[in-house]
Amino acid sequence: MTSQAADGPDTVAASRRSKITPEREREFFDAVLEQIRECGYDSVSMEGVAASTRCSKSTLYRQWKTKPQFVAAALRAKREVRFVGIDTGSLAEDLREVARAAGDWSRKDTKLLAALGHAVHSDEELAQALREALVEPEIAALQEILHRGVARGEVPEGHPALDYVPAMMFGVLRVRPVLTGEYADADYLVRFVEAVALPALGLT
Repeated sequence: MTSQAADGPDTVAASRRSKITPEREREFFDAVLEQIRECGYDSVSMEGVAASTRCSKSTLYRQWKTKPQFVAAALRAKREVRFVGIDTGSLAEDLREVARAAGDWSRKDTKLLAALGHAVHSDEELAQALREALVEPEIAALQEILHRGVARGEVPEGHPALDYVPAMMFGVLRVRPVLTGEYADADYLVRFVEAVALPALGLT
């Protein structure tokens, strides 16, 4: 019996996967997400990513069996929460800081969301990875900011607008490029917060 047979298929697969360093894996993930932003999901292929990162197609297919699995892994690796740490002591100021933070990354994330739009409707794993990477962490952080405002007595508990603030923020990020052809930058989002979100909460 060969050592490979003795180890079994799972051990062999793990050994093969371990040959990819975290830095190299990050390079693959960055490449596929950037190509999706620039070319659209349907135009991106495993072969194209392999060529752009100077690796063999077999390397990518051995690690990730299909393009949806590859993209889902890239999205999950990207997961970060940009609103954590925002706590000025004022809900109105916190929401302005949220707007500024969102404006800093809105272009890249909005392009990625738009490029993945059709694909996520036909692939649940991809849709879940997208929610985990770009939606759920930010909503949870934003809800924590709102809860602190309620705890400080700035907004009454149960105020009907509280449930809609995350939808307001994420909605305007997605819809502005459709309406005007421009991304929602920090200045635009701060004005939106001051004109829409704060009045809805009874704040100034």
